[in-house]
Amino acid sequence: MKNLLSFLLALPGLALALPQIELQPVITSGLSAPIGLTHAGNDADGGRLFINEQVGRIRIYKPNSNTLLSTPFLDISDRIRSGGETGLLGVVFHPDYASNGYFYVDYSAEGNTCGADFDDTVISRFSVSAGNPDVADPDSEVCILTIHQPYGNHNGGQLAFGPDGYLYIGMGDGGDGGDPHNNGQDRSTLLGSLLRIDVDGGSPYAIPSSNPFVGQAGIRPEIWAWGLRNPWRFSFDRQTGDLWIGDVGQGEWEEIDFQPAASSGGENYGWACREGTHTFSNRAGCPAPDMVDPIIEYAHGAECSVTGGYRYRGSRYPDLKGVYFFGDYCSGVIWGATPSGGNWLVEAAHDGPFGLTTFGEDPGGEIYVIYGNEVSRITTLGTIFSDGFE
Repeated sequence: MKNLLSFLLALPGLALALPQIELQPVITSGLSAPIGLTHAGNDADGGRLFINEQVGRIRIYKPNSNTLLSTPFLDISDRIRSGGETGLLGVVFHPDYASNGYFYVDYSAEGNTCGADFDDTVISRFSVSAGNPDVADPDSEVCILTIHQPYGNHNGGQLAFGPDGYLYIGMGDGGDGGDPHNNGQDRSTLLGSLLRIDVDGGSPYAIPSSNPFVGQAGIRPEIWAWGLRNPWRFSFDRQTGDLWIGDVGQGEWEEIDFQPAASSGGENYGWACREGTHTFSNRAGCPAPDMVDPIIEYAHGAECSVTGGYRYRGSRYPDLKGVYFFGDYCSGVIWGATPSGGNWLVEAAHDGPFGLTTFGEDPGGEIYVIYGNEVSRITTLGTIFSDGFE
């Protein structure tokens, strides 16, 4: 156990033993700096996995034939600034991808596209090619949103469609140490926030009327939640719709934030007034009122950077049902969080190597993890729980 604390969350649960997991290697060669894994729904080709390489390529892995295609699904490396915390940071497919062929990317600009300056964040839409479902059209780019970045780090990068059909975008505070521009607590900027936009309701997008700050002067209406430092990876529970956010800490504390599906948005997760539940800054406006505590935090030791994961909702391993898995980039540890009497119990589930960059899901809800250049699937060692839970 790596000095991990569990915080109260008003959810029912049972006191259950931690599931014992192992990792089944899936891709052991052929990838270069993979940092994201997703799927396009239950397509006709056995649930393809799409893996984004930091340099600007999306690769296809076909589980049915155990094949990593050599030709990228998309290669936009010519327009991407890659290295450190920049690159092709996120990929997500439209819920109606099977009919419209749209997918969305989050990347750091080289400075030659979408009106972006060097290192700016670009959110764009691309389309699959007309003649080959395994190849997208690099010339189909439609610029959705460009966000200025004052530094080259804390870019966030995760994209996800919520159960409501809206596109959620994770934005870090813009970088440098200690949030010098106070972006985490400044709602006039899109930095340091989780954004929520309607890509089907306008050109290039519309603001959902139910966003919490619509019509409020001086506040960007795209903001859904705020007070985030670097929400590198977040996910929706595909069964409940709850939102889990892994927010990378500064120098002492890493945190997992939680938003229930019934939320109407507007949560302030506290950065840079706080790091986790601990005071970080006494600058003007701190402590901010109504800051929302993380449900999990842990102190740095061998750890340095939280990697948010997924709550297991697959069918292969019933013993893992409802466990939220997350990890740390430096220590390589994967933890499992299970509900217990209104709290979340968190224990180490797997001790892996340095370089845990991301988790991902396939169409069936099975969870994958990337260490370095290798992709593995989370599996179970056997029946662990005496009782199940939802």
